[in-house]
Amino acid sequence: MGADVSQSRTATVYRKTGETDVSVTIALDGTGKCKVNTGIPFLDHMLHQIASHGLFDLEIEATGDIHIDDHHTNEDVGITLGMAIAKALGDRKGIVRFGHFVAPLDESLVQVALDFSGRPHLSYGLQIPTQRVGTYDTQLVREFFVAIINHAQMTLHIRQLDGINSHHIIEATFKAFARAMRMATEVDVRRAHEIPSSKGVL
Repeated sequence: MGADVSQSRTATVYRKTGETDVSVTIALDGTGKCKVNTGIPFLDHMLHQIASHGLFDLEIEATGDIHIDDHHTNEDVGITLGMAIAKALGDRKGIVRFGHFVAPLDESLVQVALDFSGRPHLSYGLQIPTQRVGTYDTQLVREFFVAIINHAQMTLHIRQLDGINSHHIIEATFKAFARAMRMATEVDVRRAHEIPSSKGVL
């Protein structure tokens, strides 16, 4: 029964503003193929983590006003990715709904728990010690996840359990997020055609 649900779980979303132009295609039941070009190298690296560890096929093309800074492009990629996730999930029938993972990366350890509840909420517990990783402003990590949760309509809790290296902390976060999202979006064969809520709606 799960195969019927998964066949259509692909979505493409385009979003154009006066600041950015973003295209996202996601296949939830993919193999981790990733083709991304946002103009922000570190963000591209993190998006590869989402695809690889979530086993999502992901294509993202973005242009934006990065001559000013990365903020608008970073945020709008998150918004468009969140919209694509929501569109690919549809009415969310048959999904596991909840996901969690604890990812180590060398000295860093990050826990992520999420719920495709239909209610956006972010509890963000990262303490990133430096302002930048390369040219990437580390404040933008939170802004990226805010954008995703608001448009994918999910509850997301991020906890840093250990870590002193900014790159490791952020990458562990994206890996944990990918694995948790993979768990949550997988089809529950025991109720493949039912909404995973006692209320009957998400």
